Amino acid sequence: MQEVKIVGIENGALQIELTGDIDLGNAESFYQTVREAYSQTPAEIRFDCSGLNFIDSTTLGTFVKILKMAKTDGNGVRITGLKPTIKKLFVICALDSVMQID
Repeated sequence: MQEVKIVGIENGALQIELTGDIDLGNAESFYQTVREAYSQTPAEIRFDCSGLNFIDSTTLGTFVKILKMAKTDGNGVRITGLKPTIKKLFVICALDSVMQID
């Protein structure tokens, strides 16, 4: 199960908490939720992933789509709280060079 919680704007950024698993089955729902929130409040997007347990390659692609959407408006994406196994996927795919990963 996956949950995307839109926290709102904090310190000038759109705060989003991710929990559970995001994979092929729910990645599109994840994207649509983020896109809708971003369209209402375009700003840097900050994901708190401390409750995220699993992602797959589809999810990595979804993060790239979100980054492209934000960059169109001059904004970026910051990801915090990744578990080491999930962070490793971002590093292997070199996404840590285009997104800020703490």
